[in-house]
Amino acid sequence: MISATTHIARLARAGLVFAREGVFGVIDPALVPPPAQLLMKLARLIERPGAKSGPRLSRALTRLGPAYLKLGQFLATRPDVVGVVMARDLESLQDRLPPFSQSEAEAAIAQSLEKPVAQAFASLGPSVAAASIAQVHRGEVLRDGVRHPVAVKVLRPNVSSRFRRDLSDFFYVAHKAEAHSAEARRLRLVEVINTMSRSVAMEMDLRLEAAALSEMAENTRDDPDFRVPTVDWDRTTHNVLTMEWIDGIALNDHARLAQAHVDLPDLGRKIIQSFLRHALRDGFFHADMHPGNMFLDDTGRLVAVDFGIMGRLGLKERRFLAEILLGFITRDYRRVAEVHFEAGYVPGHHSVENFAQAIRAIGEPIHNRTAEEISMAKLLTLLLEVTGLFDMQTRPELILLQKTMVVVEGVARGFDPKLDIWKVADPVVREWIERNLGPIGRIQGAMAGAGELGRVAANLPAIASRALTVLEHLEGMVRHGVVLSPETVAALGRAERSKNRWRTLALWIMALTFIGVLFAVLRL
Repeated sequence: MISATTHIARLARAGLVFAREGVFGVIDPALVPPPAQLLMKLARLIERPGAKSGPRLSRALTRLGPAYLKLGQFLATRPDVVGVVMARDLESLQDRLPPFSQSEAEAAIAQSLEKPVAQAFASLGPSVAAASIAQVHRGEVLRDGVRHPVAVKVLRPNVSSRFRRDLSDFFYVAHKAEAHSAEARRLRLVEVINTMSRSVAMEMDLRLEAAALSEMAENTRDDPDFRVPTVDWDRTTHNVLTMEWIDGIALNDHARLAQAHVDLPDLGRKIIQSFLRHALRDGFFHADMHPGNMFLDDTGRLVAVDFGIMGRLGLKERRFLAEILLGFITRDYRRVAEVHFEAGYVPGHHSVENFAQAIRAIGEPIHNRTAEEISMAKLLTLLLEVTGLFDMQTRPELILLQKTMVVVEGVARGFDPKLDIWKVADPVVREWIERNLGPIGRIQGAMAGAGELGRVAANLPAIASRALTVLEHLEGMVRHGVVLSPETVAALGRAERSKNRWRTLALWIMALTFIGVLFAVLRL
């Protein structure tokens, strides 16, 4: 339980930062139990002057460091956990921090590549962008006597250990919340932090980002409107990623787009269709497609950068997405409801008819609006809200898809406010449906099913052997019972007494901390 005391001390510091930045002022007191309401009132007393203006939570998370900043960005993709209003506030959270020094960057590169920077690169400029996990430098490499510009991404020094420490605090809070709250268990808070932990772990191994780049390059090799930078594998390691430098026009640079006379409605089409191809066709999509991460090259193709956050959809999820989109287009609400039950997303004790009725309440208003008023992302948002009434557990992959679609739609409609999302999406969705849900798709599915049955049949002898072993063990337990040795019983008693002592100590520490804060406030 020493670790519990450590968690509480670090979380108390975080709570103090939240209080100083006025975060508790935006929480509705009615949503928290009475004891916590008293603590919130005490926290409001130590707000710093001026804390009520601006994005309070974003300021607090930035002050608390990289892991909290990344947590805020991650929770922005989970309105089901933090609420729609809070998620929108967190969407403005900028992953920008002051860069670490050039000398530290060069030392990290030299150590990681196991050679001096001068041998690896013809030149290495200062940082051009710095975030919570890494920063990027512009460099040059020599190939056949010719200098080629590259982007060199370097992890922050000691960032892994700091993330591990803070993530352990997040897990502690999630476990405690699930132990005492049915709503927390429904939202699967531990799984939320698990997902974030896996995402951060992948971001902190730059070889995995390079692999994501490589995989998407293969997937989009024949796409006319989209490509990704090439990876320099000879200069890429766990802590360093070297890739092609992109000289295109950033999609947030509206002045340069205007000067280049870019066809903006066509650019909006490219963004929507590229994203849907990646999500439906490949099941692998860029999950951070804001304008700063996308460029337009001199051939008119979109080029995406920063592959730290990626989304994956299995065949079941892709089929689910395609069928519900088709169901809303054709107003077949019962089929949309059936798809949810077939995928196992809605428990079987609910009524398909009642669920179809709820979905109709979402779909019918769509058919009374003009095409440019209909948002595919909004439809998915409403659908996920309704499914909560029918005990559908949180599906992180669908939430990430929906949030990415919100960003993609917003970017596309920024270039063409009258963009007909459904008309633009139609050829991509229809092609996938014909290929996967039509006659050819059924034949391929039957062949895949036959192959799976063959694999199961081949493993039947091993499965039967393991089943017999388990039955023998169960028979022995039924005959003789489960017996604990005296030493085991004594050890369990000692562990429980120790746990109670440390739990009591932790509660006293928390109480004294808040009394101290209150005393300090009263003396001001």
